[in-house]
Amino acid sequence: MSNRAESVLVGLIGEGVMPSLTPPMHEREADVQGLRLLYRPIDLLELALPAAAVGDLLTAAQRMGFNGLNITHPCKQLVMQHLDEISDDAARLGAVNTVLIQDGRFIGHNTDFSGFGSALADGLPDAKLNRVVQLGAGGAGSAVAYALLKAGVKELDLVDMDADRAAERAAELGELFPEASVTPHTPDELPQLMPRADGLVHCTPIGMAAHPGLPLDIELLEPRHWLADIVYRPIETQLVREARAKGCAVLDGGRMAVGQAADAFQLITGREADRERMRAHFLELIALEDTAATLNEGTLAKAAR
Repeated sequence: MSNRAESVLVGLIGEGVMPSLTPPMHEREADVQGLRLLYRPIDLLELALPAAAVGDLLTAAQRMGFNGLNITHPCKQLVMQHLDEISDDAARLGAVNTVLIQDGRFIGHNTDFSGFGSALADGLPDAKLNRVVQLGAGGAGSAVAYALLKAGVKELDLVDMDADRAAERAAELGELFPEASVTPHTPDELPQLMPRADGLVHCTPIGMAAHPGLPLDIELLEPRHWLADIVYRPIETQLVREARAKGCAVLDGGRMAVGQAADAFQLITGREADRERMRAHFLELIALEDTAATLNEGTLAKAAR
C-alpha cells in the first residue's frame, strides 16, 4: 500500500476479541502519523459464527473495502485455505495472523514470530542464545520457538505437559532448522535442563490474571539466566517479578504484543510504526485496565457489605 493512502480500514477476526488492545494501538499510531485508520473487532462469539466462517468474512471484508485483517484464535490455520499467497515464514509455521487485501487478492503473513523476534532483539540485545528452555509448545509457543531458532538458538529444549505435543512440535521444528537441536521434554526434567540453559521463555497460560502462579520452581532460575514471558495481562507476572528480583534480565509479554502489532501495522499501511511510542501507549492501556479492575473490585466489595 502506498504511504499516501488517505484512509485505512482494518479488522480483527477471532473469538472473544472485543477487549483486544490491538485496535486502539493501531488507531493511535495512525493518528500520530497523520493517517486515518479505523480498526474494528469482528468477534465470532458476538456474531454467533463458527470459526469456519472465516472465509466468508474475508470475502465480505474485501467487498466492504477493508485493507487488511488480523486473524487470531481459532482461525489462524483455517484461514490459510482461503488465501491467494502466503509468506514463506507463515507457510513454514502453518499459521497466518495477518491478511492483506490487495488488488482483489488475499495475502497471508505471520507477525507472531516476528513480533517475538524483534522483542527479543530490542529488549534483550545481549541475551546468549546457545541453549534455551521454552515452557509451552502450543500455538503461541510454536511461533516463539520458530523465532528463537531464526534468531540463532543452537539448542532448544521444548518443555510441555503434553509429551506428544512437545515431540510433534520438536520434530516439525527440527525439519525446518536442521542446523539446530530441538528436543522435547516434560516439566519434571526442568531441574536437569535449567543448569545448562542460557535463558528461559515462558509460553503457557500460567501467570495470567485467571491463572495466577508460577510455571516452575523459581529456585531453578539463576541470576545469569535471562527470562522472556509472553503473558501480558498482567504485564508484571509473578514470574517476571521474581526473576527480576533474583537479578535476571527480563522481557515482559508486552514486548511481543507490541512487536506483532507494529509489524502488522507496517504490512497493512506501508508505514513503519514507532515501536517505543506504541509500547508507551500499550502500557497506558494496560494501566487503565488495571485501574478499572481495581475500581470494580472496590464497588463489588462495598456492595457485598
